[in-house]
Amino acid sequence: MDALHRTGATALLQRGFDAVKAIEGPDGVEADLLDVVVAVYPHGAIVKVFVDAPTLEMAEEAVGSVSVEVLERSELLSEWVVESSEVKLHPDLARESLEAAEGPEAPPSDLQERRARHSTAAPRTDKPEQGTTDHEAVMRGMAARLGAFAPGAFGALDPEEDGEGPESGVTLDDAELAAGALAWACEVLIDELFEDVQTLARAETNVAECEEPLWHLEDLPPRYALRYDQLFSRRFLVTVIALTTRFTDGSFQRLGCVAEELALKFLLGQARVTLDTFGLLGRGVEDALDFFADGVYEDTDFLWLYDGAMDGVDEDPAFSSLRIAPMDLASWFTPFNDGRYVHPYAADESDEAA
Repeated sequence: MDALHRTGATALLQRGFDAVKAIEGPDGVEADLLDVVVAVYPHGAIVKVFVDAPTLEMAEEAVGSVSVEVLERSELLSEWVVESSEVKLHPDLARESLEAAEGPEAPPSDLQERRARHSTAAPRTDKPEQGTTDHEAVMRGMAARLGAFAPGAFGALDPEEDGEGPESGVTLDDAELAAGALAWACEVLIDELFEDVQTLARAETNVAECEEPLWHLEDLPPRYALRYDQLFSRRFLVTVIALTTRFTDGSFQRLGCVAEELALKFLLGQARVTLDTFGLLGRGVEDALDFFADGVYEDTDFLWLYDGAMDGVDEDPAFSSLRIAPMDLASWFTPFNDGRYVHPYAADESDEAA
């Protein structure tokens, strides 16, 4: 879709969900629709629906049914389909509920620790229960979306290349699952960064001073947290969209700037978290992601940004000629050289007076 089609699709989806006030579930139980966030991209849309429902199962079923109904009611969207669906607890409400629990058997208040305990107590089975989503199948089905990368980019031998390729020990199945996880991560990362941008805009603040929880911007190098404001967050989001678009439309060649190096770090991290959440992060898939990262990154100098011992080095003239110069936030969106691509919106340096 071009920009005009995306604008129209956004309006149609938003209008369709705005017409829904409540969703009736089994036995007449209703789920209240609280808010909807629509983000349309060249290859589809991500819709985040906030509902007040008694159970996660009811929330997923209710939102799934109303999403299909919204598409069917619009003639222009009638051929669209819901490709994947995932239900999540609201982080603030979940934390409040967990912290209110008492007794020795109460679940831990930390959501990550609770998830780990749940995974241990309920291991994944080979066959999904009736009515649940087969996340592995969904991810494998998404692998083809990563159009810029053949199986060899993940370390697997490509049968179409007469068996020639890297000898990494990664199988085609591993490569497919890794590619699908990255495609999945592209959607999730954009969705959650979109929420981070809205959070900073709503609070009119920066990451360091934001009192509301953030999905990803808090994971940027902390030395510049005071400068991760609304404009920066929008530029970073656009950078992620530009990078993932090149990943999926087949036009990717090389990372363009430090911000894209950080974006890839976030993508790989999201892919691993997703695989681990569904019990799919095996050794082979992890090796495939590592092989992919080694091939796409030209170096990992940007990781010095996370080294507290390097604070202030970007202000030292003695280091100005070294590769660590991009530690200066002002150059994160500057192309490494004339042959690299950075989205024009992100590359606009009119705000870089600091």
